[in-house]
Amino acid sequence: MTATEVGDGTRGAGGGRRAVAGTTWPRLALFTGLAAAVVIADQVSKAWVDRSFALSQASDIVAAPLAPPTPVIGDFVRIAKGYNNGAIFSLFGSSASFFAIASLVAIAVILWYEITRGGRASILLTLTLGLLMGGAIGNEIDRIRLGYVIDFVDMGIGTWRWYTFNVADASISVSIVLLLLIGIVGDVGRPPESARAVGAGAPGDGRGASAPGDGRGASAPGEGNASGTGGPGDAAGPGETGAAAGSAEPTNAGGDGRPG
Repeated sequence: MTATEVGDGTRGAGGGRRAVAGTTWPRLALFTGLAAAVVIADQVSKAWVDRSFALSQASDIVAAPLAPPTPVIGDFVRIAKGYNNGAIFSLFGSSASFFAIASLVAIAVILWYEITRGGRASILLTLTLGLLMGGAIGNEIDRIRLGYVIDFVDMGIGTWRWYTFNVADASISVSIVLLLLIGIVGDVGRPPESARAVGAGAPGDGRGASAPGDGRGASAPGEGNASGTGGPGDAAGPGETGAAAGSAEPTNAGGDGRPG
């Protein structure tokens, strides 16, 4: 198995290792690196907001006076801290425990797919799954640690406001849009089948077990090999004598064809 293969594989006919579906270390590093970056940005921003801003949205988790949202880009982008014990964008009410379990299942499925099938996908799909993984882990940390998710980004115009969200929610939303795009136009940039087979040699191609009589492994009956030692069947036949350089014809002393 080469240093870059991960996942399951089968032994090729020529003794090489064929990467059936697994990913490669660079691809896995890209996936995990992006997911880790999303988690770090999400958790750092939530910690900063929770420490620096008062609650701006009513919550059944904490009873506290509400402060007005803090403008960031005028009224278009504001910080409005809220505690969400439902799903993404505060949907489906108080179901933190259910979504914590569902998120764990989703995280396991995404990780399994990238490790075992990532080599069949394009880099775009790997990036998409990295964003989805990071967002799922970011909100899962909140649900396990706090029992709720911290939301704080409030966007809109006037009274037309989008659901309050966080970095993890944004990452999940972008990944869903990319998944829909991939579903419509296909997995563009997916490697061809030939590029996914690594180190698999066909019989007799010199990269694994040699075919009978091809001069690259065990010699066929009756043939001399490169070292000058005969393989099976190299013993002298009728009218032949074994010699170091091969075989020699019998010599005639007379011209009548009989041995002299």
